[in-house]
Amino acid sequence: MIYGRRLAFAVLAAGLAAGQAAAQDFDKVDISTTDLGNGLYMMEGAGGNLGVSVGDDGVFLIDDQYAPLSEKIQAAIGALTDKPVVYVLNTHWHGDHTGGNENFGKAGAVIVAHDNVRTRMSVDQVMEALGRTVPASPDAALPVITFSQNVTFHFNGQAVQATHLSNAHTDGDAVIKFKEGNVVHTGDIYFNGLFPFIDFTSGGNIEGMIEAQNKILDMADDDTKIIPGHGPLATKVDLTSTRDKLISVRDAIKPLVEQGLSVDEIVAQKPLSDLNLGWPPSFLDEDQFVRIVVAGLSAQ
Repeated sequence: MIYGRRLAFAVLAAGLAAGQAAAQDFDKVDISTTDLGNGLYMMEGAGGNLGVSVGDDGVFLIDDQYAPLSEKIQAAIGALTDKPVVYVLNTHWHGDHTGGNENFGKAGAVIVAHDNVRTRMSVDQVMEALGRTVPASPDAALPVITFSQNVTFHFNGQAVQATHLSNAHTDGDAVIKFKEGNVVHTGDIYFNGLFPFIDFTSGGNIEGMIEAQNKILDMADDDTKIIPGHGPLATKVDLTSTRDKLISVRDAIKPLVEQGLSVDEIVAQKPLSDLNLGWPPSFLDEDQFVRIVVAGLSAQ
C-alpha cells in the first residue's frame, strides 16, 4: 500500500510545514522552568521539552530545542547554576530536539545519543510528512558518544539511565530515567494530551509506540514525574491513559488497513470518532493523525 503512504504525506505536508514555520518566531518564545526536586527540572519553550539536572558536577541537559533558542535556554539554566552544561543527551534526531547541538557542542558540552541519531544526522534526511529534505548536520552538532542499547551516567548524585526503545517514534529513541530523582524523560515516544507524530519514515510506528510506552510504564511508579516530549508534566496515570488510547486507535484502524482500504477510504470512515480521545487539533488534527497511523501500519 505504498500509494497510501504517498497520499498521506501529500495531505500532511502543508499543515505540518505551516506549523514548523509558526515555530520560527523565536523572539516571542519564553523558556519556563518547573522544579521537580533533587536538582531536576523540566523546561518548556518551542520544540521538545527539556530535562535538566543541576549539581556539583555541572549540568546534564536532555535535548536542546532549536538553535535560535540556545541563548534563552542557557539563560534559564544560568538562573539555576553557574556550572556549565557538561552533557547534552538527545532523545532522537528531530531538529526541535537537536537544533541547539552545535551551539552547546561548541560551548564544550559532550553530545550523546543513540547510534541511529548520529547516523541520521550525518546525512540528508527526507521527511515526506513535512514535504522537505533535512540537510545533514554540521560536525559540531553530531553526537560524539553513541550507544546501541543503554548507557548510564553517574552525575550530580544521580544514576542517569538512557535506554533505547526501538521503532517507536523513530528508530533512535532514548528514554532517560533519573533513578534517585524518580524522573523519566520519554522524548517523543509520549505526547501528553496531543495527537502524537509518529515518524515512520525514520522507522517509527504505532505498534512500537504502544510497546515502548508499556516499557516506560514498567520504569515508573505512582510517584514518578514523567517529562513528555511535548505537553505538560505527567504521571503514570496520564501515560497509562495515552497508552490505552493508542491501543484503541490501533484496534480501530488496523482492520481497515488489513482489508486493503485506501487511506482516503479509511479517513472517510472517521474510525476514531467514537473513541473520545480528547486530543484537540494542534500540531496534528484527527484526519492527519489517521493518515500517519495508516501509512505506518501499511509499511510494516
